[in-house]
Amino acid sequence: MPTDAVTDQSAHAAASASSYEPAAGRRSATGKVKGPGRSESGALNVFSHVFLIAWVVMAAGPLVWVALTAFRPTADFLNDPMGLPSSIHWQNFANAWTEAKIGQYAFNSVIILAGSLTGTMLLGSMAAYVIARFTFPGNRFIFLLFAGGMMFPVILALIPLFTIMDNMSLLDTRPGLIIAYIAYSLPFTTFFLTSFFRTLPSGVQEAAMIDGASHTRTFFQVMLPMAKPGLVSIGIFNFLGQWNQYLLPLLLNNEDENNYVLPQGLAALTVSQGYAGDWGALFAGLTIAMVPVLVVYAVFQRQVQAGLTAGALK
Repeated sequence: MPTDAVTDQSAHAAASASSYEPAAGRRSATGKVKGPGRSESGALNVFSHVFLIAWVVMAAGPLVWVALTAFRPTADFLNDPMGLPSSIHWQNFANAWTEAKIGQYAFNSVIILAGSLTGTMLLGSMAAYVIARFTFPGNRFIFLLFAGGMMFPVILALIPLFTIMDNMSLLDTRPGLIIAYIAYSLPFTTFFLTSFFRTLPSGVQEAAMIDGASHTRTFFQVMLPMAKPGLVSIGIFNFLGQWNQYLLPLLLNNEDENNYVLPQGLAALTVSQGYAGDWGALFAGLTIAMVPVLVVYAVFQRQVQAGLTAGALK
């Protein structure tokens, strides 16, 4: 075959190959793929952003409304419940803190939470460590017992719990409420930390034991620091649950109003201020109760996310 003919056929084939591109994957001059796949991805991103914005409005909208209403005089609120503050009325917070005893209720909650949260984290981490790192008869049964405790509704235990606390003279006492909080939070804490301790490397524990460290020293000085992300995560969940607990205090701490915790005080404030017409103090009390929760979550947000994903990444 002549050389010119071969050259013409090769040039024609190269031109045909370069001009052919699938319709769904055609590229522009800038190198970006154009087609149905890119348009579908853009539509999905728009839908995701719209959904997230709507979710933020639904979640944060009531909180913002409560906080703004806390600065409004009661007369302005009655005239326009959804309006903005015409003036900053700090007296609402003073009335809620002193006259409505929100300060006293918050102090009671802090005292009880300090004992219950410390006891829950200590006992839960110790139980989880033993279940996760040691093999002994009944290990699986004990773990399933803690897991079953999460499926048992607390409302079914109210009458037996009241009877036991009454027989032990722990009703309307801070120690009784602390013990009840610990028992309420311990199953989930142990279940969560057991799974987390199982993901930790065993080489460090074995090295500490070879160096002569006791089980207690290995646990407190080696394993607990390694489990810090999980401890922070479950600690935040326990803080939120115990800070907002209402049913157990209503059952076990209902005799003296001065011993009320914050959820009990807010419920009493809702009734009293609702009838008295001081809506500004009511919303100020709600704002005071929300601030610690928001601050704690904002400060430890990254640690919570790291603790929830650490077990999956290791």
